[in-house]
Amino acid sequence: QVQLVESGGELVQAGGSLRLSCLASGRTFDLYDMGWFRQAPGKEREFVAAISWRGTSTYYVDSVKGRFTISRDNAKSTLYLQMNGLTPADRGVYYCAARDREYNEGDHRTSVHEYAYWGQGTQVTVSS
Repeated sequence: QVQLVESGGELVQAGGSLRLSCLASGRTFDLYDMGWFRQAPGKEREFVAAISWRGTSTYYVDSVKGRFTISRDNAKSTLYLQMNGLTPADRGVYYCAARDREYNEGDHRTSVHEYAYWGQGTQVTVSS
């Protein structure tokens, strides 16, 4: 299995940028498709972005398209989420998650139930 540790969350002003990182250990990183999720206070955990095991295919929730970029460096076993143009609606705990890779790299999954491995989360706060 794989262990995941997120970092990079902090307090930022509206309109600002952050880059989150997720360091994986354990099994080989490129055995997994990866995703970012977030959870705001009092709300359910929601999908943000996903990336295939080779990084050739990505998918985003509509609310972050054009502002967030998911990427990965398999040599460093690290997943990233570059977040630009942050708004208070983007606040929450951000989690990275892993699932066994799909043969079809365009087959992205957005449900929390389809990811078997999770990090502990990193807090993102956006002030208005």
